[in-house]
Amino acid sequence: MYVITVSPEHVTTTPNATMTGFAAPSRGSSELSTWQVDMPAGATGPEHSASREQVWTLTAGSLEVTFEGRTERVTAGQTLVLPADAARRIHAPETFRAHVAMCADGVVSVPGEEEPRILPWAR
Repeated sequence: MYVITVSPEHVTTTPNATMTGFAAPSRGSSELSTWQVDMPAGATGPEHSASREQVWTLTAGSLEVTFEGRTERVTAGQTLVLPADAARRIHAPETFRAHVAMCADGVVSVPGEEEPRILPWAR
């Protein structure tokens, strides 16, 4: 059993959002990674795909996700399931907070980049 306490070293800030790592292999989980995403109003992440399914549960605000040519709005209290290897883009029409879960070995690919990105908050 592990009890994880968030510390500043588990927080990653990018130009578009702040990710706070919870469970991950470096913190005792062998199979899953979980983290919190805080994205300010007006921010848009890059188009990308994840190698593993992701489950996003919004706890505050709303997001818009563009996936397979359509855009859906997801609001607090709803859960979004994004399949593996499918391009998506996340936009924050208002500030949102989401809790995300993914298999711990997932990586992200961005069009135009040769190598996949490792998610430091999920390792």
